[in-house]
Amino acid sequence: MLNTLAGIFISSFLIALSGAVVPGPVLSVTITESAKRGAWAGPLIIAGHGILEIALLLLLVGGFAEVISNKLFISVVGVLGGLYLVWMSIMLVKDIKQMTVDFHGGRTIRGGPVVAGIMTSLANPYWIIWWATIGLGYVIMSMRYGMMGIVIFFTGHILADFSWYSMISFAVSRGKRFLNDRTYRILIGTCACMLFFFGVLFGLWGIRTFAVAAA
Repeated sequence: MLNTLAGIFISSFLIALSGAVVPGPVLSVTITESAKRGAWAGPLIIAGHGILEIALLLLLVGGFAEVISNKLFISVVGVLGGLYLVWMSIMLVKDIKQMTVDFHGGRTIRGGPVVAGIMTSLANPYWIIWWATIGLGYVIMSMRYGMMGIVIFFTGHILADFSWYSMISFAVSRGKRFLNDRTYRILIGTCACMLFFFGVLFGLWGIRTFAVAAA
């Protein structure tokens, strides 16, 4: 599945969606801004989030142009990324009963939704961890197809964020009836299963790459 452009797009979308639904700073500020500004707050916040990720993606592509040709490095990234995804899935299942949709939100950030998207992403340590492991792994895989691969990966990734946070903004602006705790927990459980599946897939990919390099 990870060996085609379609596979990269689909898997990057599903993994990004699984990460997006986990409560964090971006979700909190999306709820707050949506209550104040309406359904457009979510897409604008993710626009800021996306600007930051494009900058980071360009740094990864430019700075790792030589490193990503090293199969040992590629295999390590694959295994670490896979382990991180499996760990995330286990933590989600462990905490799923305590997860609720909190529509009260938190403090807003000055500068509007776009700035809020940038600042809350930077404030989230898991965002850096994600890009240092899973994101880097996808950059390495996508580079096999040149810039087209990178564009396909990032399109799938950012589309998941836009889809989820746009839905959150709409639900907040229209009322909690569109997303209750039970529906949210079912979604979290589904995402946990997807994370586990892709974690195993990522890890096996890393192990195979190592085997080829060692042969």
